[in-house]
Order: sequence, then C-alpha cells, then structure tokens
Amino acid sequence: MTAHLLNRELSWLDFNRRVLALADEPGVPLLERLKFCAICSSNLDEFFQVRVAALKDQVAAGVTQPAPDGLSPQAQLAEIGAAADRFVIAQELVLDGLLEQLAAEGLRIVSWASLSDKDQKSLITQFEELMFPVLTPLAVDPAHPFPYISGLALSLAAMVSDPETGERRFARVKVPNVFPRLVVLPDGNRFVPVEQIIAAQLHRLFVGMVVEEHAVFRVTRNADLTLEDEEADDLLAAVEMELRRRRFGRAVRLEVQQGISDEMLELLVKELDLEMPDVTVHRHPLDLTCLFQLHALNRPKLKDKPWPPVTAGRLQRAEAQDRSIFSVIRERALMVHHPYESFASSVESFIAQAADDPRVRSIKMTLYRAGGDSPIARSLMRAAERGVQVAVLVELKARFDEATNVGWAKALERAGVHVVYGLVGLKIHAKTTLVVRQDDDGLRRYCHIGTGNYNSKTARIYEDVGFLTCDPEVGADVTELFNHLTGYSREVRFQSLLVAPRYMRGQLLDLIEHEMSFGAEGRIMAKLNSLADEEMIEALYRASQAGVRVDLITRGICCLRPQVPGLSENIHVRSILGRYLEHSRVVRFEHGERNGPLFLIGSADWMGRNLNGRVEVSVPVTHPKHQMWLDKALSLNLADDVVRHELDANGVWHRRGPVNFDEGDAQERFHRWVIETQKA
Repeated sequence: MTAHLLNRELSWLDFNRRVLALADEPGVPLLERLKFCAICSSNLDEFFQVRVAALKDQVAAGVTQPAPDGLSPQAQLAEIGAAADRFVIAQELVLDGLLEQLAAEGLRIVSWASLSDKDQKSLITQFEELMFPVLTPLAVDPAHPFPYISGLALSLAAMVSDPETGERRFARVKVPNVFPRLVVLPDGNRFVPVEQIIAAQLHRLFVGMVVEEHAVFRVTRNADLTLEDEEADDLLAAVEMELRRRRFGRAVRLEVQQGISDEMLELLVKELDLEMPDVTVHRHPLDLTCLFQLHALNRPKLKDKPWPPVTAGRLQRAEAQDRSIFSVIRERALMVHHPYESFASSVESFIAQAADDPRVRSIKMTLYRAGGDSPIARSLMRAAERGVQVAVLVELKARFDEATNVGWAKALERAGVHVVYGLVGLKIHAKTTLVVRQDDDGLRRYCHIGTGNYNSKTARIYEDVGFLTCDPEVGADVTELFNHLTGYSREVRFQSLLVAPRYMRGQLLDLIEHEMSFGAEGRIMAKLNSLADEEMIEALYRASQAGVRVDLITRGICCLRPQVPGLSENIHVRSILGRYLEHSRVVRFEHGERNGPLFLIGSADWMGRNLNGRVEVSVPVTHPKHQMWLDKALSLNLADDVVRHELDANGVWHRRGPVNFDEGDAQERFHRWVIETQKA
C-alpha cells in the first residue's frame, strides 16, 4: 500500500469531468457540446454498472482490504457517492447554458405544461396511436408483488387511489424505447420528453382511479459478466447464460427527478434494496443520452466541420496502379493512423483482399469488438466459404459487446470459420491478424498489429495506429502467438513482439530501468488510455528520481501522482480530449535501441488487468518515416499551446492552453499536418 497513489475510481470520475468540460468549451460547436454531455451520462452508467457494482459486491462479502491508495471499499463508495452528486449538479449547470444557446438557435426541449392546447392535442393523438397500445401498467398489491425494474430502463412511478374506497396502490409504467425519447412537435424545432406525455395521460391507464402523484425514475444494476473457471469448458454457453442472468443484477443506483415525494422515494429505495446515498436527484430529464437525438439533427453549422479520412499515400498510388495491398507491404512496412487515415482503405481492404485473393492460404485474427455490421467479419466468412482456412479468436467476454460477439461467433462458425472462444482466465485483447499468402518466391506471412479494434464504426471516431508488415521475425512471432492461442503449447520467447501476460511487464520494466542508466539524458514518453498498475508507477517514480524526464499522455485513469518533490518531480501528466477518442497506445524510450529511440505501439494500457490478465501485443516501429510520424503526433500532444488538462501533485486536473478550444485543438492541428503530408 502506497499513499502516493491516486484512487483508480476517483481518477475515472475526474476523467468524466474532463469530458464534461468539453461540453462547456465555447470553441466547440453547440451540438457537439450536447453530444459530450450525453457521453458523460453514458460513461457514468457503465461506471456504476461495473465499478460501483464491484465495490458493492466487496462490501457485501465483508472485504475491508484497502485499495493501493489506502481507501477501503466502503470508503471508496462514500467518496464516489459524494463525487457523483457533485457531477450531476455540474452537468445540469452546463446543460442550463447549452439549452439557452440551443433556444437561441430555434431548438427547444419544452415541458408538457408549457404547451398550447393545440400542441397538446397533437401529442395526445400520437399517444393514442403509437404509445398507449404498448404501455403496461403494473400495480403493486397482495396479488402483484413489486415489479422487476430492468437496468437503465426509464420508468414512471405512480401513486393511485380508488375514489370510492380510498385504497391506495403503487404502480409502475415502463417507458418503452420503441419510440423516440424526445418527441418532436409539428414545427420540427421543439421537443417534449416522452415520459412527460405519458405522465399527462396516466389517467388513461388507470381508468376510474385518481392518480395522486407520479415521478420519473431509473435504476442502474450490476451488469458485470463473471464466469467461473469450471464454466469455461463450454464458454459460449456460459456467456449466453451469464447474459441472461445480467438482466437480474443487483440494483446499485437509483436516479429520480426533482419533486418526488418522500413517501415514493422511500418506497423505491426499500423495494430496490438500496440506501439513500445510492440516490441521485436530477432537475433535468433523466438519462441525458437522449441528447444524441438532437446531435443527429441536420444542422451542419452547429456541428464539427467534417474531416474526411484520407487514404495513405502509398495505398493511393497502389490503387492508381491497380496493385494489391500485399505489394505495398512487400516494399516496406505500412503504418496507418486512424481516423485521419482511412480504416476502410487500409485494414478493411487488407482483410477484403485477403478474402478474395486466390493466393491466400490462411487468415487468422483476434476479434475483440467487431461491432454490429462488420465488413471485416463478412470478409472472413466469404474467405471461409471459398475454402480458405480461417481461424478467428472471438473474445466473448468483451464487456457490453458480449451479445454481439456471441452472434458473430455463431455466424462465423456457420460459414466454416474455425472459431476459438478465448482462454480460461484471460481476455484476448490483442489486435492482430496473420495472412499467409503464396507469393512468387514462396509463402509469405503478412501481419497487422494495431492499437484499436477491428470495428468499422469506432474506427471513424477512435484515434488508433495500425502496423502492416511482412517482416519474417514479426510473422514468426505472430504465428507462434496464434499457435499458442488456438492450440496447446507453452509460449516461446518472441523475437520482436512484446506479449502479455507472460513477458510484457518484465520487458517494459527492463526498458524503464535501462533508461534510468542515462540519468538526466533519459526520456520516456507514453501515450495511454489508463495508467493504474502499481509496479509500473513505482518504476516511473524511480526513473524520475534518477533524473529521467517522463511525459505521460493519459486520456482516462491515472493513479500516478506527478510533480511530488523527491518522488516524481520529473514526471508530467496531461490529458488530451477532443472530437476523436484518443485510443492509441504509443510508448517511446529515448535510448531503447542501440542507435536511437525505441517506439512501441500496441493494445495494452499499463493496468494490472492488461499486463496480468489479458493477451496483449505490442510491436516495435523501426522505420525512420514511421518514427517521424509518431514523433510528430507525440510532439503535438505535448505542445505548450494546445488545450489540455494537466495533473498536479495534489491529484487535481487543471485546464491549460488557449482560452478558445478551436485555437489550440491538437487533433485539428494533426489533421492539417496529415493533409499537408499527403499532398507532399
């Protein structure tokens, strides 16, 4: 236990506040700011579903052992509850300003009570035709127990009385998601929350009764998927069973709208087996992910100017010459930076060409988050159907994508793909593909190793780096990796790759130790999603004490405390956020190679779960042009004149850089540089 570590959960809440800060940046277009407000709500839902749920499980099991920062599970829950309340208040203050600006643009979210008779009649017609037939009131009485409230479902609670007997009953009406959450009025510019329309018509659901009061509420449940090792004999069936169980996870949070009576709130808290600290009270509509609906409006002046991805220059030339992507990779390795450079014309094209190429003998791939409509998965199926040997490691335990991945696993198997469902106790998080092709001079192995998922949708909004090569050493390593994952073998030492969980941690620690030998001339740069592993943090502290300059770009969690005299004064931590989700993992050691710096890209963050409990892969990037590209990306992220948040010794994040976001947008600058580079 070390007091100089920051708490993981509170650090994540700090990250979500930085996302909220984007919703309050005047240099960001209005509808994009609404989008960030919605993202904050979605993020917080997942945090309660998984992280808070896990802490509550620990408390229920009597666990009192503190986290590395010294906080017990119970103390963490208390801190999280207070922080969540502060966050809701801050988010609603930001939304107040956004709604005022939205009104100035002619767009309004309005209440039922503010509508004219004509508008109300229009909505009542919609209610009768579209809503009323699908609503199901559920009353609580001796014959009808308190209904099960599904996680994240929006609900109306009502207290209903019989005017003749005076008998009172509690009832719940679920707000179905089969119609829009924000119902548009005929003018196309005003929107009414659907729950307000239903609430105004509750008397239609309880004919002859008196609806004394109503309130909107929402329950968050434990949604983490846990599998016992003995279940893993049939991992597919185990995951499907666990997905069914997830619906009935324990309640961990109750959201209610301001104005709910004490009586109704106490009833909900009691029936859901919660406590008052588990409740958050909201002035604005619950579940602000409904703001995505406004972001989807066709109002281009209120949105980001599109940045169409470009096709990498070498691929452009190959396409013009009607050459395959394999010929490009044979010339030298190819590095692509998404979404600045197109995922479709690089990685998707690589898999599609492999699927259709008569020279290709086999394709192997890890699939962590394929997404709903996956061109890559369809290419793999097409290859298998024409007789290519295709093997895919589908990670069924990818959180919140389990059901999608189960569906793809079954579809791939039906097409003749050899599907492997991961390893007992490990998630396969590596992003790797191996294509074996019969070239004119013999069999050659073409590999893709990336920092992001093989997901066409997220590749348009996640910043990631991909590396395509036919280097024999890399090919041999990737072959050994797949043989280990699909077969039965002991891992061998890899020649080029860093592979977790067996080797990566030790190799990274050795590289940090080596950099320390150069003292003040040493430098480490690491761009990560999260940094929470205690051993890695302690190694960085030692590097700082040896004089090594350490620059960390951590988008999300950071448990390291920088700028502490005698401990970490040479460590600087910043976070870059923008229209793209910074997702790539890039590490640079100034003296990692005999003749210069070592660059690594890969799938692993520096967290215990990545280094100990997942199969992860990082690959060295050695070509001078690729290193120059990565240096440019890192330097723009580390510039003094870009908008960023910096972490201080007290664990507080501070916004730095130009007052106007659009004057210091690191991503916009890199986009311009990519365009200029491609033109050159």
